Amino acid sequence: MILQAKTKTFSVNVFKFTILKTLDEIREIAKRVILHEEQAIAQMLTQINADFALAVQAILSAGGNVVVTGIGKSAIIAQKLVATFNSTGTTAVFMHAADAIHGDLGIIRDKDIIILLSKSGETPEIKVLIPLLKARGNKLIAVVGNTASYLAKQADFVLDTTVKTEACTNNLAPTSSTTAQMVMGDAVAVALLECRGFTAADFARFHPGGILGKKLYLRVDDLFQRNEKPEVKPDDDLRTVIVEISTKRLGAAGVVENKKLLGIITDGDLRRMLMKSVDLIGLTAKDIMTENPKAIDQQALVVDALQLMRRFNITQLPVLCNQEYVGVIHLHDILKEGIL
Repeated sequence: MILQAKTKTFSVNVFKFTILKTLDEIREIAKRVILHEEQAIAQMLTQINADFALAVQAILSAGGNVVVTGIGKSAIIAQKLVATFNSTGTTAVFMHAADAIHGDLGIIRDKDIIILLSKSGETPEIKVLIPLLKARGNKLIAVVGNTASYLAKQADFVLDTTVKTEACTNNLAPTSSTTAQMVMGDAVAVALLECRGFTAADFARFHPGGILGKKLYLRVDDLFQRNEKPEVKPDDDLRTVIVEISTKRLGAAGVVENKKLLGIITDGDLRRMLMKSVDLIGLTAKDIMTENPKAIDQQALVVDALQLMRRFNITQLPVLCNQEYVGVIHLHDILKEGIL
């Protein structure tokens, strides 16, 4: 049965009552949710207490792994945090709270620290698990939305993720609370990262695959050597310059003397020169070149070369090794690797 209203259409069936919204109304819902969660996260600034710093110090000095556990939506957040810890230098493992008492407690070692995620802190599976963990002597870090809960009272360190309400209209679906858990876990991971002096090079060792890996480890040296080496001398005539640029197919040629880069000539330079009312007879490379061009060392990261190209709106960069000209890297070389 379909009932018509002035601004909304009501669709009724056995299973649900649906209110169809306009596009503007749907966008407003999204904005409301984002604003609600933003405010919830902002409130957490007042909830970072001494326990946060003590928990980070405990993890740094423990000498074991971080075991992260939870149930329901908290378990999903726990898995994400484990991935973040592992990728930033803190060895971590996920243990589902419900599976822990059915054999997964074997994951835990004496020096491990346990992070337990729970909004209420009263979840039955968590309450069963806590005495078993305390009996083992492992330190417990509670990421909890109720600081008066059983979990908070039993934990060694309490990280407060209390939110006033969920972003869900009914204040039921975990939304703001799980976002708070995520943000608190990220804060712990980054604090550990900075305390350890974890660098981009360290990060690259854990991310060798995909585009992220390429951005972290792929160097100019890995790409430019696939290209030919377009090169002319300062006194080479215009015809020689054109032939060199055309045959090497990189749209540019370095002007080189005694292996030192004096300048660069691009096909754009040639077009602009030909548009001028000048006598082409007797022109040489040094008359056309751009002096002191932007260049990059062969050991530089490809992402640095891309940043330089973007900054100066160019598509080729001369490559240097010990200040000597060794070739050219082109924007197309970088795009072929999927780095953009």
